[in-house]
Amino acid sequence: MGPQDARDHPSAPGAQDTARRLRAIGEELSDRFYERADVVRTLLVTLLAGRHSLILGPPGTAKSELARELTGRIEGASYWEILLSKFTAPTRMFGPIDVAALSRGEYRQVYEGRATTAHVAFIDEIFKCSTAALNETLGYLNERIYHPESGGEPVRCPLIGAITASNELPTGEDSAAIFDRLLVRIEVSYLEDPSNFAALVRSAVGRPAAPPPRTTVELAALQHAVTGTVPAVDVPDAIVDAVCTLRAALRRKELVASDRRWRQAVGLLQASAYLDGRAAVGESDLSVLTHVLWHSPAERPTVEREVLHLVNPDAREALDLADTIDELETQLDAMAGQSREALSEWVIKKAHNQLATAGTRLEKLREEAVVAGRSTAAIDRVTGRQRAVRARVLTEALGVDASTVQSRL
Repeated sequence: MGPQDARDHPSAPGAQDTARRLRAIGEELSDRFYERADVVRTLLVTLLAGRHSLILGPPGTAKSELARELTGRIEGASYWEILLSKFTAPTRMFGPIDVAALSRGEYRQVYEGRATTAHVAFIDEIFKCSTAALNETLGYLNERIYHPESGGEPVRCPLIGAITASNELPTGEDSAAIFDRLLVRIEVSYLEDPSNFAALVRSAVGRPAAPPPRTTVELAALQHAVTGTVPAVDVPDAIVDAVCTLRAALRRKELVASDRRWRQAVGLLQASAYLDGRAAVGESDLSVLTHVLWHSPAERPTVEREVLHLVNPDAREALDLADTIDELETQLDAMAGQSREALSEWVIKKAHNQLATAGTRLEKLREEAVVAGRSTAAIDRVTGRQRAVRARVLTEALGVDASTVQSRL
């Protein structure tokens, strides 16, 4: 192992410091953005892999704010963002015409402050990319290049990764081509837990508090991790076998991803291991593939179950409990408008016991997973659902004040 290899090794002090800082950033953002811990971690992993992500969800779910806050933690990075429409011209994205130069008979573009000079980018409403800008946007995402309006040599762009967002899935062939280039797809929704919603409302009217911790990471350190340290993370043969098994299982369910997508996903596994401070990919890292291998949101639960069936018995049982929790929430929705007496009777006879049993079992599963060194991400997410549905039962069926629910959970 040469000097450069030693610096690139995931256990090297510099590499460990970068990973530690990124984990701290993730924790700080998870504290600030309710019910977004998995989203934050997945965005960090995607950035470390040098890939692009899509945050898919309705308006008002903090997609833009989260992307800005994350990318703003990279010191020294050039940041660029844009809200696309069907009329967005390529020059607005990649560089307007230099009017002063044009008056002298020179055709030149100004690249500073545009996509062509950005290290990180946030592209909102990505699927509304205009037809005129489509090819250049694909080239920008695929090869990190831009072809100038006047022709000549393509401009090499320093882009590490782009975070994109949309309120809806693509509908046409043009936007579908962009969708295919976004390796990671993350669904977000409105806050589910009433106590989190109450905390959100309080934060809008409360007195200004002391500034929260704000960890940052240097651009050079992030770039070194992306190009050197993450690719140096070992991928054991057992992980390769697991990926092959997963591909076969999904194909049996007629869920087919391209060879390119599978190959690029390996970098995500390495980035996940690196972020957790490990020098080799483990089974728990495979959970990131739940954000990679679906084409429509309806397919995501199937992908998730196949991934967890392969790597995590605790999470498999947690997902079964999630089905029970979802069924209770569906029943609660169907009982809207019924009397308080009818709702209370349903809570006493059914909802309370089932939610309490699920909560107890989830706690036990988490303890077992921690002891075994397995990921608790899926269990934690289901636990969040259990707490959210129980909070809804308390507030909507029993009339408990939402601001006091947290202390009762």
